[in-house]
Amino acid sequence: MTASRSSGLAFLALLAGGMAIGFAGIFMRLSDVAPVASAFWRMALAAPILWLWAWRVRPDDLAAGRRIDFSMALIWAGVLFAGDMGLWHLSLHYTTVSNATLLSNFAPVFIALWMWLVLKVRFGRVFMLGMLCALAGAVLLIGPNTGGGDSKSLGDGLGLVTALFYAGYQLVIKDARNQYSTARLMAWSTTVTALALLPFALLSAGPFWPTTALGWLPLLALALIAQIGGQTVIAYASAHLLPSLSSVSLLIQPLTATVAAWLLFGEAVGIAQIAGAILLVSGIALSKRGG
Repeated sequence: MTASRSSGLAFLALLAGGMAIGFAGIFMRLSDVAPVASAFWRMALAAPILWLWAWRVRPDDLAAGRRIDFSMALIWAGVLFAGDMGLWHLSLHYTTVSNATLLSNFAPVFIALWMWLVLKVRFGRVFMLGMLCALAGAVLLIGPNTGGGDSKSLGDGLGLVTALFYAGYQLVIKDARNQYSTARLMAWSTTVTALALLPFALLSAGPFWPTTALGWLPLLALALIAQIGGQTVIAYASAHLLPSLSSVSLLIQPLTATVAAWLLFGEAVGIAQIAGAILLVSGIALSKRGG
């Protein structure tokens, strides 16, 4: 497979993973456990499946010379993602699905700043134009749902802090993916994330366990669709793409969340949001060309 074809498939996989994560806020809203508890169960239910996968591919890892041991990179990935998940699920308790999803995806700004200031990366004009278009489109997409009092402002603030953790997580995952297989990387990082979230889930207000058997369904959906179908696919794609392009492309998440929230919860979608969606998708396409 040629490098360009591999990069193209990775880009499509990244978009698919971002769309899968876009449904995370929907499943969390449908859950009857506390926000941080839902984040914990997302990890705890996904981890056994990921470890089974890691066990199955262990011979391939050894044959390919990939690492199978534990390292600090795996701890950092898990801790940063725990901060991302805990704060994001908490922000959903105070603000809209679209706001929380958008603000957590301001990671491209922080990643670009890190690569520019620390790694001395210089970005092309087409990429920068694409990133700005995508961010502007994302702002238009959630604009009608912003504002609304102190509690909503708190949720929006938590969502923005989430972006810092998510930016760090993406940078660590990009580096670790060059050493570990996707299966082993996600098995370890998901397990560390679950352990880091557990005490906060137990101490936070609200139920820890689902109250009914049906209450497990949204949590299973979080594990299977958002974590395994979303973050795992993104971890695979990150090995073939620059972190800056990956983070911009993941702005597909607020678009997915906004459409899903409109269909399921009746959250408003107007002309400005439609224009924002077009601008966002165009910005992602420009970033791909410039990247």
